[in-house]
Amino acid sequence: MSKNIDFKIDYSKLNLMDEYNTDELNYPLILSVPHCGTIFPEEFLKAVQPDVMTLRKNEDIFVKDIIEPAIKDGKIPALCLNISRVFIDVNRAKVELDPNMFYDYPKDDLGLNQQRSRYGLGIIHKVTADSQPIYAGLISYKEVSERIKKVYDEYHKRLKKLTERAIEKFGFCLVLDCHSMPSKICSIISESPRIDICLGNLFEQSCPNKISFFVENEFSKREYYVSKNRPYSGAYITFNYCEPRKQSYTLQLEINREIYADEEHLTKSDNFTRVSYDISKVITNLANFLLDF
Repeated sequence: MSKNIDFKIDYSKLNLMDEYNTDELNYPLILSVPHCGTIFPEEFLKAVQPDVMTLRKNEDIFVKDIIEPAIKDGKIPALCLNISRVFIDVNRAKVELDPNMFYDYPKDDLGLNQQRSRYGLGIIHKVTADSQPIYAGLISYKEVSERIKKVYDEYHKRLKKLTERAIEKFGFCLVLDCHSMPSKICSIISESPRIDICLGNLFEQSCPNKISFFVENEFSKREYYVSKNRPYSGAYITFNYCEPRKQSYTLQLEINREIYADEEHLTKSDNFTRVSYDISKVITNLANFLLDF
């Protein structure tokens, strides 16, 4: 029989998120970086099996660092979650939760499991990137509900507020949801030599085609191989903040980790500075393009 695992997080110790250039929005563009967090609550680390290095394999390594020039020099508004996605994944719907993880899951709530929760990568990750179990037993649903309230809800509350402010000022807003993707996934699905960048626009539903085409062209002229909607068409943030009737648009940016990092050792490669410069330049050009959109 699996043991029950109990712990309680002191959220007052945690710097949940950082935001940049949001006092006065200069562009109708918000950068969302939900998966780059490297903070693990100490109570959580004491309760799980894998070490920090293994847990970090689930994160989008260095994505915040990659777009730093766009944030610092380009003054692009950005919201970055500092908490590891292994602890809670804000790019999932709340229903993407596996009831079998909990010893106290409400019996009257059958849940609405989505595909990612069945794979162990729902709102609460069950396994690491190499499929190792994170918990040695069953955890508390009440504790997870607190995670959702203290981290997940706070991130989305802030992102929603920023998009509303941008729409009020500019008449529309684009959320560019920034991620990285494992090189092995790109090599598995790619019929071309490689995929450097994947743009997910929900199969041309999440933003006007002119925006997607502009970003694709900006990367292509810098000699990056761009794929659209393969292997990723967009996840929860791309879908949830896409409301064309309210002039709220989204685009998911996925960067192949192989082009800027050593995926195994979680270190930056010699190409990092060039890739960071190029991607930040694309983002800055996009921000200025949107001013005249």
